[in-house]
Amino acid sequence: MDKILDIDNVDLKIISLLNDDAKTPYTEIAKKVFVSSGTVHVRMRKLEDMGIVKSATLNIDFSKLGYDISAFLGIYLEKSSLYDNVIEKLKQITEVINAYYTTGNYSIFAKIICKDTNHLRTVLDKIQKVEGIDRTETLIVLEESINRPIQFFDK
Repeated sequence: MDKILDIDNVDLKIISLLNDDAKTPYTEIAKKVFVSSGTVHVRMRKLEDMGIVKSATLNIDFSKLGYDISAFLGIYLEKSSLYDNVIEKLKQITEVINAYYTTGNYSIFAKIICKDTNHLRTVLDKIQKVEGIDRTETLIVLEESINRPIQFFDK
């Protein structure tokens, strides 16, 4: 039986509330969903075991930590069979915070953060030296207008 069938509205409400604020105590979630805090704990464990909930993360304003440049990087591979090797190398570059295997023009689409343009140039040099990367295209972020999780219920 498909595991997705084990998900009900209680699970979706719990996920939705934690999407808004991952630090919300289970007791508060329980009150909003009209179940016990033990039920929330059991449901969360089930969602983790199923791989639906992978982790709780912080939403960090990197600019307040001195990282003033965010950029997206379209990466062209010499050949697609080099994907796994390239990803392993990109994981070693700490400024690469996301990477996606994509269809379309780019083989990999990555997000990087840097302190300034000199730092960006240094990071781009590192990335472009990775064996298997043919070339890259950089798109500097001017403003992040939307950054939100998917909502399962209208609010």
